[in-house]
Amino acid sequence: MLCCAGLLAACGDEPDAGDARTRPAGVRAQAIAAAAGKVEKQVVAWRRDLHEHPELSNREVRTAELVAKELDRMGLVVRRQVAHTGVVALLEGSRPDPVVALRADMDALPVTEETRLPFASRVRTEYEGREVGVMHACGHDAHVAILLGVAQVLSDMREQVPGSVMFVFQPAEEGPPRGEQGGAPLMLEQGVFASPKPGAIFGLHVVPEHETGEIGWRAGGAMASSDRLRLSIHGTQTHAAAPWRGVDPITVAARTILALQALPAREVDVRIPSVVSIGRIQGGVRGNIIPATVELEGTIRSLDPVQRELLHQRVRATAEGMAATAGARVEVTIERGNAVTWNDPELVRAMLPTLERVAPGRVIEAPPRTGAEDFSAFAREVPGFYFWLGIRPPGSRPEDVAPNHSPLFRVDEDALELGVRAMANLAVDWLAAR
Repeated sequence: MLCCAGLLAACGDEPDAGDARTRPAGVRAQAIAAAAGKVEKQVVAWRRDLHEHPELSNREVRTAELVAKELDRMGLVVRRQVAHTGVVALLEGSRPDPVVALRADMDALPVTEETRLPFASRVRTEYEGREVGVMHACGHDAHVAILLGVAQVLSDMREQVPGSVMFVFQPAEEGPPRGEQGGAPLMLEQGVFASPKPGAIFGLHVVPEHETGEIGWRAGGAMASSDRLRLSIHGTQTHAAAPWRGVDPITVAARTILALQALPAREVDVRIPSVVSIGRIQGGVRGNIIPATVELEGTIRSLDPVQRELLHQRVRATAEGMAATAGARVEVTIERGNAVTWNDPELVRAMLPTLERVAPGRVIEAPPRTGAEDFSAFAREVPGFYFWLGIRPPGSRPEDVAPNHSPLFRVDEDALELGVRAMANLAVDWLAAR
């Protein structure tokens, strides 16, 4: 084991629980760096294997088996089939308490890969009734590989870990299939934090907005809430040559879309980012018939919980008002999705020195993101800190690389080792401070 050789030369005699807590942070960081360097090639191999064999939400069977097998090999206590395919493992260090949690998401997306990498996905499956390609187009393969690397590092230096670490490998972050439950909410419902309950949770996401070697962070609202919006606008069908003899729901839909998109700019605080977007319109069967109904579907996003509620109210009032003005009727359905991903400000302040030590001079306060994350569910149960790991090759510009969810999305694998060190140091430093 790593702690029995070179690490003891640096750290002194066999440590007891007190030594594990009081050892200088710099010495702990050196031990983690040495262990992370040794596991780096394996982390890359895990990531490539996972990338070549992606699985959709709630279908991460092979992924979960690989994860559980590796955690078993490390000698951790492993729970399987949490929220369908989730895997949870506990590492007990030099003492059982306190407990900190680390999370990685496992699922892929219905995207056909176009990267031409030698380990590119060729997987195809059925999604919502049609055949699709499957790809790790959001980097969850990297997240899983990094967290496995952290588990390996910390299990190899177990006596130097001043507490217990819970490893949460979560399915269905991208959202469970229609009619199914899944993701972080279902893991919590099934007692993932019941016993033991962690005192904090950390997570990361790989992003091309930051260059490899950089870490982005934000206190407070880091990622937006995301709620699904559906509008059914009911008019009166008529001939297109005589629109005055009916009520045109297409015209009402057009006016409604423009009015909804103006809400974030005019009716809520513009200093807090929010977005109302319509992504689907469906209505009519031919060009000379004004239909009876038009369906709209979109999302409502906000970085503030209070503003989230206000937007819901304003969306309903706006849609109902636009319909009433034209003599139409509208049904408004808002399905709550992920809450605001809230980074506990006190936890962020306490852990920023750790990130600065891991990536000196390259830890950047980043703007909030209007994407959503169900890590938010974990962070509502215990203090959370979710940060961004840069994966853009050095010297390239953000506009020249493919974004997350693109069929051309790539991960600079040189970033993986930094991800391992960042997560491992956050866990150990948080435990040592308790």
